[in-house]
Amino acid sequence: MPNAKVLSEKQAIVAELTEKIQKASAGVLVDYKGITVAEDTALRNELRKNNVEYAVVKNTLLRFAFNNVGLNELDDQLNGATSLAVCMDDPVAPARVIAEFAKKLNGKFEIKGGFMDGKVVSLETVNALAAIPALPVLQAQVLGTMLAPISALACVLKQIAEKDGAAAE
Repeated sequence: MPNAKVLSEKQAIVAELTEKIQKASAGVLVDYKGITVAEDTALRNELRKNNVEYAVVKNTLLRFAFNNVGLNELDDQLNGATSLAVCMDDPVAPARVIAEFAKKLNGKFEIKGGFMDGKVVSLETVNALAAIPALPVLQAQVLGTMLAPISALACVLKQIAEKDGAAAE
């Protein structure tokens, strides 16, 4: 039986994990076995750029935290080397960044599962989320779609003005 100090430290870690999981808009569980320090550093840098928190967590502590939030279905995936990536504001960011690295690292790094808005999501859903572009890219696409008719109208008006002999500026 662990002494009181160790037990209180573990309870504090579980409480912190529980709070983080509750506040997160999405999270991804990862099996990270076999990656090098350089690969891990590159991954962490990319996750930091996307405002994603990433940590290697003991399965037992993570199991307690998931049970506290009602994500008991993820218990089956808590075996082996496990890390957790969560994001508070962008539900797509953890899946996208982790999936990119999983492709790059070819089998050394694989997604186990995930959750979104307090519900467990399947591996297929995590992969589908990973295919969605980043928020700034989506915003640019929408803006481009909105500006296309205006740009086309401007081009047509310019051509009509040039056809009639007026100098277009």
